[in-house]
Amino acid sequence: MANDVLLSMKNITMTFPGVKALQNVDFTLQSGEIHALMGENGAGKSTLIKVLNGVHIRDSGDIFLEGKPINNHSPQEAQQNGISTVFQEVNLCQNISVAENIFAGCEPLNRFHAIDWKLMNEQAREILAWVGLEDIDVKRALGEYSVAIQQMVAIARAVHFNCKVLILDEPTSSLDDQEVEKLFNVMRQLKADGKGIIFVTHFLEQVYAVCDKITVLRNGELEGQFTTSELPRLKLVQAMLGHEVEALDNLRNKNAIADSTEAPEILRAVGLTHTGTIKPFDVSIRMGEVVGLTGLLGSGRSEMVRAIYGADKPDGGELYFQGKPLNAKAPIDSIRRGMAYLPEDRKEESLIADLSVRENMMIALQAKTGVFNLLPMAKQIELTDRYIKELNIKTPSPETLVKQLSGGNQQKVIIGRWLVTNPEFLILDEPTRGIDVGTKTEIQKFIVRLAGQGMTVVFISSEIDEMLRTVNRLCVLRDGAKVGELKNNNLTQQDVMAAIAGGEHNGK
Repeated sequence: MANDVLLSMKNITMTFPGVKALQNVDFTLQSGEIHALMGENGAGKSTLIKVLNGVHIRDSGDIFLEGKPINNHSPQEAQQNGISTVFQEVNLCQNISVAENIFAGCEPLNRFHAIDWKLMNEQAREILAWVGLEDIDVKRALGEYSVAIQQMVAIARAVHFNCKVLILDEPTSSLDDQEVEKLFNVMRQLKADGKGIIFVTHFLEQVYAVCDKITVLRNGELEGQFTTSELPRLKLVQAMLGHEVEALDNLRNKNAIADSTEAPEILRAVGLTHTGTIKPFDVSIRMGEVVGLTGLLGSGRSEMVRAIYGADKPDGGELYFQGKPLNAKAPIDSIRRGMAYLPEDRKEESLIADLSVRENMMIALQAKTGVFNLLPMAKQIELTDRYIKELNIKTPSPETLVKQLSGGNQQKVIIGRWLVTNPEFLILDEPTRGIDVGTKTEIQKFIVRLAGQGMTVVFISSEIDEMLRTVNRLCVLRDGAKVGELKNNNLTQQDVMAAIAGGEHNGK
């Protein structure tokens, strides 16, 4: 059955108020194929997946599964037809057992029509063994396990129930390298069994590691379908952006950050620690610097900036901001001193989905000025319009609900929220995670420009090459400790990897 057409979507069109999300898009998936779906945020990837899932009812076009027309009106109907989706945010129940999650809605029953718990747990173990989770206790609550294991459980559930097409929507954004490889092994096994996999991702390396074909969307239209082995990476980026792309590696050189050795010190930490997350560390940061924090997952990057900002109160050491002690009892204290912090998880800790772009942007400034000192509407509109333009946010209106924007534009709204407060010290934790190449480049250039204007930025990214293009000093962390620091000409990928692997590295 391999290489037979499994799924065919033809002339799919989908319109939202004021936006044509998809226009005559075609997509073809073969049996036994891993097919990447790529494009910038707002290109139409999520909409196409939701049309296939029955979340959105298309305006026009046809969908065929194994040559037969289908019209899914809900994710449940899609699953019954053999189409299952595993989303970036695992949508299973955290408070019930792993086995209950796998069999939710179709539990095996005994002769008394009650759930056969013993049989269900046994079958759950067999299903999980197939995806390499034979050591999992299926009786434990799903929420007790890591995101990686939860995603594998979601995949196991999807595959077990008559899955012909498996959609993986950004499944690797929270996984480390070993977990990603484990996921890829399961994907290859599904491919060998004749399943079709649609893989939505922004990681180019992963596409070239595991995918057979690539379909690129741009502005709601089909840009092309390509064989991965025949498509150079630069050509893929050009297809996604729709124009020639200057080499990203030149970004830092063309926007050189001035040597800030003589600039005044803006922040100093001495022996700062948070029990259980970060070991005592020292750091000095000067005005106009872009300082990167790098290390493997669990190295303490996010925990370090949370302690600096006061989101997690440090329990040891000293912290000075602009030469004066900073003893922030709550983040609002740091905000009022001139600090700003964009956390790693924008959906859980930043966005308020049911508020407008303007309202989301104004929240931090309103908190800084005080709830009884309401900002005039004219001022709110002026500031919102300014940062919509500066950050190139694609939104029909400042009053559009932020949940209606693409992920990359949502991220820009959050960055705008903090820039509105006119901070002197800006912490950005994974500001480009899960967004497209074009928006990443925009944000990188904006960071360099802010530093040129005298703002100090601490920047965390899982992508080392992105850090090397953007920062002028890099602190390397491992197991909650700062183990190295690289500067200027030592900012090479080889030096960073050596520091992460080998401990202390005295880059000059």
